[in-house]
Amino acid sequence: MFFILSKTAAFFLMPSNLLTVLGFLGIALLITRYRRAGLWLALTSFVLLVVLGFSPLGALLGNKLESRFPPWDASHGAPDGVVVLGGVISPLLSRDWGEIAVGSDAGRVIAIAKLARAYPNAKIIFSSGDASLFANRPAEADFLYPLLDNFGVPGERVMLEAKSRNTEENAAFSKALANPKPGERWLLVTSAQHMPRAIGTFRQAGFAVEAYPVAWHTRKRIGFYPSDVLSGGLVRLDNATREWLGLIAYWLTGRTGELLPGPAAAN
Repeated sequence: MFFILSKTAAFFLMPSNLLTVLGFLGIALLITRYRRAGLWLALTSFVLLVVLGFSPLGALLGNKLESRFPPWDASHGAPDGVVVLGGVISPLLSRDWGEIAVGSDAGRVIAIAKLARAYPNAKIIFSSGDASLFANRPAEADFLYPLLDNFGVPGERVMLEAKSRNTEENAAFSKALANPKPGERWLLVTSAQHMPRAIGTFRQAGFAVEAYPVAWHTRKRIGFYPSDVLSGGLVRLDNATREWLGLIAYWLTGRTGELLPGPAAAN
């Protein structure tokens, strides 16, 4: 039930979707006796879409998450294992075109090549199944090995976890596959914006990991400057909103022990 609600509710709570729905509702009301309310609703939704799209709000919300964990410090020594979360390969595009298609979070899979070479004795797990609502798409993990070939990384270096549909299942299934021993050090690789929720979920699952954030989408220092592209600003706002809503939902349902996990609680 939680998985279904997370997919459906999140769709309607994204600012761009919510305001668009309200705008169409306002237009529909124009042919009723509530024409004045419909006009007000349609105009308000349009103005808010423009204002929010050009505002720096999405970047500010995203940067708050992305700056929560610093880049991993290699001076701490070699890790025993690495868990890389999916959300970067498009199974449908990859299947359609016969080439591996990756998105803007490609830093997650690039990290596999980097860490595999730097730490040849470390175990590596790639965790990602089919996150679609109706479970009718291929698992993302099934498309990783061709990409590893391009990186020159032997497929046997990476164990695949192809059942997880969300971050909670990433943590549970990865822990079962890794079977971490006391004293082992494991890295968790995911996008910087997703890292707080991912770390909190892995901690709640009893899997101690160190944050290895990648794929930043905001500058280190954010200014209060308007976005130069309306659609880009709305995408940043939607992505940040999705992650903040995920943090709140995971915290309220006990899937994380903190609303905004940070490095201070690592030990």
